[in-house]
Amino acid sequence: MIVDSHQHFWNPDEVYYSWLLPAYGPIYRTFEPAELRPQLQAAGVERTVLVQSACNFEDTEAMLAQAAEHEWIGAVVGWVPLYAHKLAENALGRYMANPWFKGVRHLNHEEADPDWLIRPEVIDGLRLLEERELTFDVIAVHPLHLKHVPALAEACPDLRMVIDHLAKPPIASGEYDAWKAEMTAAAQCPNVYAKVSGLNTAADWKAWTAADLVEPIGHALEVFGAGRLMFGSDWPVAILAGDYAKVWSETNKALDELGVQDADRSAILGDTAVAFYSIES
Repeated sequence: MIVDSHQHFWNPDEVYYSWLLPAYGPIYRTFEPAELRPQLQAAGVERTVLVQSACNFEDTEAMLAQAAEHEWIGAVVGWVPLYAHKLAENALGRYMANPWFKGVRHLNHEEADPDWLIRPEVIDGLRLLEERELTFDVIAVHPLHLKHVPALAEACPDLRMVIDHLAKPPIASGEYDAWKAEMTAAAQCPNVYAKVSGLNTAADWKAWTAADLVEPIGHALEVFGAGRLMFGSDWPVAILAGDYAKVWSETNKALDELGVQDADRSAILGDTAVAFYSIES
């Protein structure tokens, strides 16, 4: 099964997204399932993981409603207030009754405190996920947040975590040493995974190609292995650098250049996500 482990929908008329501003141009509008479906079919993608775009309950509830209507949405990564133990516990009680709710994410990179992830109250919230065998998508943007991943893994050794977008490697500068060291440290924690996603778009909306992606994907493959890597489109953010087809083709070209074949390719393009998010066929 081919799985896109990271895509979004949003509707600014119905849900508040603190980060979504007119400056984002072509993605400053509503994106819903009908627009994505034909692009998935063209790429041969059979299931997706729908990931939160806002730190509020309205976004999560909208995603769960969309998953109930579209069989190709295999999992939902929602939001609960990890920093507020009782509220988070109550929200998880509600959401876990829904078969599509598989994990949680928080837009920690939008927090003023770069150390938000390792606050004691947040770690207490993560333990709620650990106890319930849910997953956590970590927005571990290098250099501010990736360094915290080993500490999270030590505090919650049974919590399956996945680093979104390979922690945004420094493709533009090509100065990979610090990023590689931090990714290697994160990969030493067996409960930490990573998404080969969100790599095609630079801060200035430049579109990176397979040639630009080989080094960061190659390092991730070396330290995590294919069994802990999963493809994601980051659609519709991917529109800033092209379209869904471009992300799919350039990622696959990079895997070709790295000589990734057979079982390893199947893992990255689907099997890892199926196991991580418990996606049903």
